[in-house]
Amino acid sequence: MTKATWNGAVLAESNETIIIEGNHYFPPDAVNMDYFRKSDFNTTCPWKGVASYYDVVVQGKVNKDAAWYYPNPREGSPEKVGKDFTNYVAFWKDVDVR
Repeated sequence: MTKATWNGAVLAESNETIIIEGNHYFPPDAVNMDYFRKSDFNTTCPWKGVASYYDVVVQGKVNKDAAWYYPNPREGSPEKVGKDFTNYVAFWKDVDVR
């Protein structure tokens, strides 16, 4: 079971993550959305497309732009990964994933 935690809270937990470029991407139904707030931040990956971000909010503390997902992966990228990763969530910025 792969688990993502921050500030004592379990943000996501799943046996069905997809590993892309060393990051675990959690299925949308494995993510506890109570801890997420949409961010206006975006980045672009040349082969995955435009990533959208969430701020992670736990016990009043905010980890800005600590989670990202691809709402509309670039054409061909799910085939490259071997599975559709639309809206799967990955983490960084001190979120512990193990």
